[in-house]
Amino acid sequence: MEERAQELNSLTPNTKRLLPRRQVKRYKLSIFRKVSYAIGGAPNQVAGSAAAFFLQIYLLDVAQITPFEASLVLSIGKIWGGITDPIVGFCINKSKWTIIGRLMPWILGCTPFLVVSYFFLWFVPPFVTGTVLWYLLFYCSFQALSTIYHVPYTTLTMFLSTDQSERDSATAYRMTMEVLGTLIGAALQGQIVASAHTSHHCHLDNGTMNVSINATYSLVNSTILVPGSADYKLHARNVYMIAAGAIGCIYLLCAAILFLGVKERNDPYAVSSENVLPFFSSFKKSLKHVPYCYLTASFLLISAAVQLQQSNFVLFCTHAADDLRDHFQNLVLTILISAVLSIPFWQWFLKRFGKKTAAFGISWMIPFAIILVTIPNVIVGYLVAVSSGFSIAASLLLPWSMLPDVVDNFRQTNPRVNGLEAIFYSSFVFFTKLSAGIALGISTLSLQFAGYRSGACRQSYHLVLTLQILIGVVPAVLIILGLIILIFYPITEDTRRETELALNNIRLQTRRATLIVI
Repeated sequence: MEERAQELNSLTPNTKRLLPRRQVKRYKLSIFRKVSYAIGGAPNQVAGSAAAFFLQIYLLDVAQITPFEASLVLSIGKIWGGITDPIVGFCINKSKWTIIGRLMPWILGCTPFLVVSYFFLWFVPPFVTGTVLWYLLFYCSFQALSTIYHVPYTTLTMFLSTDQSERDSATAYRMTMEVLGTLIGAALQGQIVASAHTSHHCHLDNGTMNVSINATYSLVNSTILVPGSADYKLHARNVYMIAAGAIGCIYLLCAAILFLGVKERNDPYAVSSENVLPFFSSFKKSLKHVPYCYLTASFLLISAAVQLQQSNFVLFCTHAADDLRDHFQNLVLTILISAVLSIPFWQWFLKRFGKKTAAFGISWMIPFAIILVTIPNVIVGYLVAVSSGFSIAASLLLPWSMLPDVVDNFRQTNPRVNGLEAIFYSSFVFFTKLSAGIALGISTLSLQFAGYRSGACRQSYHLVLTLQILIGVVPAVLIILGLIILIFYPITEDTRRETELALNNIRLQTRRATLIVI
């Protein structure tokens, strides 16, 4: 009570006039509901992690399609996944409230089809002609269906409670479980398919060392053995299908827990909204909201920096830091474990010092990355892994904790336009995927121009220098630019409290109007 009195006394006179005579009832979320909500986000991360590390090697060595066809499947699938995000968001906005909510039917309805598409993505068809079309179809289906699952799930944050602190707490639980899901996906897939891999390493050939080294080697301490017998091929296909089946069961289990443990609340504010705007009008409306533009631009650059470090870390350890080559698997686990353990700290920090202040903790990885580039030894590698996990946790938690504040601010400044929650969330995901795709494309072109030789044990000096730039300099510049943009982000802690009180007033007026009509 004393804290509440101090909070009210600290408000400005203009804010106090927004206070309703009766406070709107706040829904406190139990730990059970927060954990249930968090578990619902795990399967997408488990499947995404498994696909990120193993899909390419599966397509090349188990499905045995050409590298060009594999790149076609992966690139088109990613692009299609990004395009479907805002489309799915608009379709969700057009949907009506049901007995189980407005968002939950989308999650439950797509889950069975998502499991089927994911399983057949790891299934070798009994025909040769048209194999690439098979994988293109199911990878695009998986990307689209995972979007249909992910967009309503992330939007569900706005309908768990009207209390911003409760939503922030639920977001922290969710991000912890999603990072843990990424760890589980890499570990589970690696352990199940490990028997399909046998180790081989560099060998001398007239004084020149050649090797086939890839990310999967670093993760499972082995690489795919070139198939030689029908028994081997059958075994490799079977273990991948077993892994797909196991992750499919995780999808079903987590969706069931989400449905049984989370209740979607119909916000009274949303009842008073007008008809949903057309798609392009909704999209343009969200892009004209200044806080959203600052938040999106900032984390677009920060996400690209994190993606660059993650995607090039394998190559850096393999070709630019000989001491780290045999430690890659442990370094990846250290990064993910550090991220999981540091999320509760960031949740406490943003409550104590504010979200904008917490965002600058992302810069923690910059000096350590520079040190790793200049002193690439094992001890420094593990220090960088811990610091990177610490910063990655902040970069994952903060945008999803700040986005509800942006939506609330939009509601306050546009009281007659509502129902755009899914548009905000889906377009944010779209821009994040777009930035990651552009960053990875430029990164790959840089390696090609630097003279990257596939399968070579020793790369040229120019390639090593390029990897050092991609690991250290480029991410540092992107993070600094992103944080500079975030300085102009207009939503402060005082603004958040004023917005919450204003929306509570609107909700209370809506309830009173509803009672008068009744």
